Amino acid sequence: MVVLRSKTSIMLWLLAAAAVVVTAHVKPKLLDDRAACENRDTAVSLRSSKASSSSPDGPEPGDPAAAFSVPTLDGEFSYQPGAPPGGPLIIHAFSNKSGFLECLWSSEESLISLVEELPNSTQVLFLSMDESAVSDALWMREQLQRVAMSRNKEVMSRLHFSPVPVFALGNWIPNVLYYWRCWGRGCVYSQAVFKSEGWKMPIIVKRLDARYDWLKTRSDPRSYQLMDAGDGCEPSPSVVGAVAWVSEGNCSFFTKVQSMAKSNASAVLVYALPGNPLQDMNCVGDECNTTLGIPAAMVHLEVSVAQALELGQVVYVSFQNTPSPNFFISIDHQGALAEMGWFIYPSFSFINWQAQWFDFYAALQIKLQSPAKIVPVFDKVQMQGEIGAVATVDLPLALWDFDMLELDASLSCPGRRDSSCAHWDHTVQLFVCCDPLGQYCNTELGRWITAFRRGTGRWLTDVSPLIPLLDSNKCTLTMKTVPWAMPWVVSLNLRFSGSSRTDYSVEKLRPYRVMPLYSGGTFNKNYNRRYRPTKVSVPPSIKKVELYAVITAHGYDDNKCGEFCVTSHHFLINGVFNNTLTFDSAGTPLGCTLRVKEGAVPNEHGTWLYGRGGWCDGLQVDPWRTDITKQLNMSVFQSNTLIYYGLFEGKDPNPSKDPGYIIMSSFLVFYK
Repeated sequence: MVVLRSKTSIMLWLLAAAAVVVTAHVKPKLLDDRAACENRDTAVSLRSSKASSSSPDGPEPGDPAAAFSVPTLDGEFSYQPGAPPGGPLIIHAFSNKSGFLECLWSSEESLISLVEELPNSTQVLFLSMDESAVSDALWMREQLQRVAMSRNKEVMSRLHFSPVPVFALGNWIPNVLYYWRCWGRGCVYSQAVFKSEGWKMPIIVKRLDARYDWLKTRSDPRSYQLMDAGDGCEPSPSVVGAVAWVSEGNCSFFTKVQSMAKSNASAVLVYALPGNPLQDMNCVGDECNTTLGIPAAMVHLEVSVAQALELGQVVYVSFQNTPSPNFFISIDHQGALAEMGWFIYPSFSFINWQAQWFDFYAALQIKLQSPAKIVPVFDKVQMQGEIGAVATVDLPLALWDFDMLELDASLSCPGRRDSSCAHWDHTVQLFVCCDPLGQYCNTELGRWITAFRRGTGRWLTDVSPLIPLLDSNKCTLTMKTVPWAMPWVVSLNLRFSGSSRTDYSVEKLRPYRVMPLYSGGTFNKNYNRRYRPTKVSVPPSIKKVELYAVITAHGYDDNKCGEFCVTSHHFLINGVFNNTLTFDSAGTPLGCTLRVKEGAVPNEHGTWLYGRGGWCDGLQVDPWRTDITKQLNMSVFQSNTLIYYGLFEGKDPNPSKDPGYIIMSSFLVFYK
């Protein structure tokens, strides 16, 4: 993976070949476009999810997995709910009819990722959809055994290979694989169909779509003439309006596709040289600066097609997607069936990320068993529209007995399948109001980002410094996102507890008061002009002062700001002490995959993998906290000066169009 240089590039290159109805030159959706899309699709998704969740045809995600046994190359693999070793189980069914799976298994990088990064808690059962299950199992085991030996990794004891084809297993697995079929990239049979006069039957071959752009397979079922363009490394006037037929080699995939785009070809089919597997066609390095508006895919060399073109026969090609069973399902630590999400490109990393999330969730369940005073707020309440989800709760009478407040929040979808989930990622904020006339009413208490069309997500966020916001025995909490977003089902508990103490020689301090500071706004040339220095006097008896901020950057201007650009946020105290938060992972290719272990929902649709400006899809926004006690004049009634400013590449932001924006809540927290 590489850093892409524009959001258009990200959408066109990373999500290429997804089986969705789009055009070749699609632009990133604006907010109004998202609203129209989500409002249009809400009713359909709700109907489909309701039908599937009540269907008698098979188990759904979240249902307990029944026990089963399957023969393997090494004996037998048995799954018993609750029995040791008790970790997650991933089930992968291979099919040689899938170009995506061929690349998944032939890519050395993909194999290495499984061997190197599969969590120790996780086992994987490999199956085959085809009658060649025996040879498939032997081949899969050989591939991974070879890599494991070369890497000196002990992983094979957790990998199990069955020589029995899926259709002959005789247990519940085939039912789930077929019942959970999907249209996402990696779980359909993508094919190219060749026809020529004189052929009795069309020739249908598997294809692997490039990540440059979408093949217009659903909205454009037409046939195109196929024209030989050699290796495709140079423009060819003969391919105007046709699908270019080019060989791999002699130049990069990007060069081939770019050359054919310059030649006004309708699409590009790159054929693998004899003996070579299909490869993932993607940009490399600076190539990713350029957006290519032409579909591309890779197929195997088909001798009849090559001979027909060589003899001057007219050959036509069309593209189709044939529904397939799901190739990936799983069982989590608790023994529940779970979907695996989208495999955006052919790599076993997507299995690793799902397994990492299972480990995170199991650890979270243990944390939630720790003693705490729990105040329920929402229990599976639908959040949608202007109002969102609203509840008024009674708080513990003696808040001073607690010095820790955690938000136990979860987001799920109206149905049990990922297909019922919202089609876009949105910011979710929790506001609190304990005194309608007080200064803290409708102050942000927590922030999350929804997952991109995935229905799992639960997080525990420490917001202890904001306990002083709860300045009444009864408070109203409102959780909401943009009103046009498709619905989410939210659950929320407030967890009050005493923090653990390891050093009893240190006086235990509690947050006594908070002082609101700065909010964000449009990230343009006027961003910093709106802020003025704040004068701060430390109240009597205060022992500690902390800077607390929740900051996220959104939008996309000509500098990729603020979602994918590196911004820095500075709180300058007394003109000397510069407290800086920098979003240095923004725009990195795998920045948010590194946070799956912290709870970021993996295998979402869209560009979830990329690092963002202070956030990731499907994750809470962690507060930034820094002790500034020594930076202040702590004498009573002595004034301190604090100023905030935000920078892009060390300068004031100055986009020429479409400025992004910063969402910020910031406070000084005074402790006694």
